[in-house]
Amino acid sequence: MEVTGETQSWKDWFEAFGPKLLLCARQWTRSLADAEDVVQEAFVRYWRHQRDLPGDPQALLITSVRRAALDLARRETRRHAREEKADGGLESREGIFEPLPGDGDERRLEIEDALQTLPLEQREVLTLKIWQELTFEQIGETLGISPNTAASRYRYALAALRKQLRPLSYG
Repeated sequence: MEVTGETQSWKDWFEAFGPKLLLCARQWTRSLADAEDVVQEAFVRYWRHQRDLPGDPQALLITSVRRAALDLARRETRRHAREEKADGGLESREGIFEPLPGDGDERRLEIEDALQTLPLEQREVLTLKIWQELTFEQIGETLGISPNTAASRYRYALAALRKQLRPLSYG
């Protein structure tokens, strides 16, 4: 769906960008609920103050989501530390991906665990490249790094995942 005209409603924009932004936000947040809050906050901020700015709307939205996630992380750092001490670190982690119908959770959990072992810088680039379908130039612009650095981080992330994940066996 193309959403570039002034006549487009916020609902059209959210329908077009919301699911990808949520997946992206999920990489920077502790839970699905936090990711949903971050996307909502970022989208409202974008729609009210940034949609008339020049540039790629998707890149602006991703930057807004990233900033909202970092803001949330800063607000919750101390609270999280207190909760960790109180419950002994027993908090369970929510899944990032929804399981496919008829597919077991084992592979999904294996991929999620492997993603969590990547350095944040590599995970960010991987998420933006695969799920947001951005170019390395767009990723560099979004994260404030060179396109070559983005490409390198992507290659390192893929190499690390290949080492950790067992190949699927069919049959």
